[in-house]
Amino acid sequence: MIFKQFFEPDTSTFTYLLACEKTKQAVLIDTVESEVPKYVAALAEQDLKLVYTLETHVHADHVTGADSLRQKLGSKSVVHRDAGAMCGDLLVTDGVHLIVGSLDLEVRYTPGHTIGCISFFAGDRIFTGDSLLIGGCGRTDFQQGNSGQLYDSIHAQIFSLADDVIIYPGHDYNGNTQSSVGNERKNNKRLGDNRSREDFIKIMSELKLAYPKYIDVALPANQACGRIAPPAQAA
Repeated sequence: MIFKQFFEPDTSTFTYLLACEKTKQAVLIDTVESEVPKYVAALAEQDLKLVYTLETHVHADHVTGADSLRQKLGSKSVVHRDAGAMCGDLLVTDGVHLIVGSLDLEVRYTPGHTIGCISFFAGDRIFTGDSLLIGGCGRTDFQQGNSGQLYDSIHAQIFSLADDVIIYPGHDYNGNTQSSVGNERKNNKRLGDNRSREDFIKIMSELKLAYPKYIDVALPANQACGRIAPPAQAA
């Protein structure tokens, strides 16, 4: 497997490039519009063909590069069917396998941060988006978030995996790049050490989080796969 991790510092967002070494077919997970030239250059450098852009959810903190890449490279946008982004070329649900050359990415439905969150499991690694972060998890106070549902999703779909499965999150704010299922199951500050569902719900209800600074632009754009509507013309 060809693998590369990108980091966009303004929103602390990770994007992941995965490709089949034999067929040169590739996917990008959780792209950022401002970083599209970097992705295009990385693909060209290794003579890769972008097949899919995969979204773990409809983001509230950055605009996806899915539409730009679709226009430039002919890739198809993949989102969960309940994410509220009917612009996607492929609307997936739990248990779907995306086969790209030798890559096999299993869609695991992990709602709770938003109603349409998914993680992508690729054998020895899982891309968890904002559902499970290193030492934490996504907030649950908007986009149909639900703390109890997030707890259930993480335990059923992520913590059920082997200890050595690598966790690649959608963001990190502390300089980390990866973790493992075993480490998060034991040490995650909100979910680790067999924390009860009730305690987790209480923790999440007491968070005092700021309103996401890009949400008013990001949400409508991402519901259109990253296509930002032009400003209205004065009459």
